[in-house]
Amino acid sequence: MTLKLGDKAPTFILKDSDLQDVDLTSYQGKKVLLLFFPFAFTGVCTTELCQTTEDLSIYTDMDAVVLGVSVDSPFTLAKFKEENKIGIPLLSDFNKTVSRSYDVLYEEFVYGLKGVSKRSAFVIDEKGVIKYAEVLENAGNLPNFEAIQDALNKLI
Repeated sequence: MTLKLGDKAPTFILKDSDLQDVDLTSYQGKKVLLLFFPFAFTGVCTTELCQTTEDLSIYTDMDAVVLGVSVDSPFTLAKFKEENKIGIPLLSDFNKTVSRSYDVLYEEFVYGLKGVSKRSAFVIDEKGVIKYAEVLENAGNLPNFEAIQDALNKLI
């Protein structure tokens, strides 16, 4: 099932890189930018998350929370976050349930790897409704951050 604008965002509880539970419903009343990315320590993913960290004040000024999600383990995400000084929570979807519920899972990725998150961006409003969705088939592309920021601005 493909999610559409206006759909309720699937809720979840995932472990972050500090092994703490992060519950999407705890952000009710806030805007959320949910970024799915394929793998920690890869070039485009590092660029995306470092850029997001550099631009974090743009999102916080719009009263938005940014969360990164990948199928990496919490331990890998902790090292990735530390080494790259990433300033957003990184959540482990190791069991692939959230990527599947958002319909952003490659059945087969490069090198025969199966079950990897597609690079994707979802803007979720204060009521938990999807207001922007971008799912990239090519993992070498970055999300359209200008369009994401426009979508968040429309919620102000």
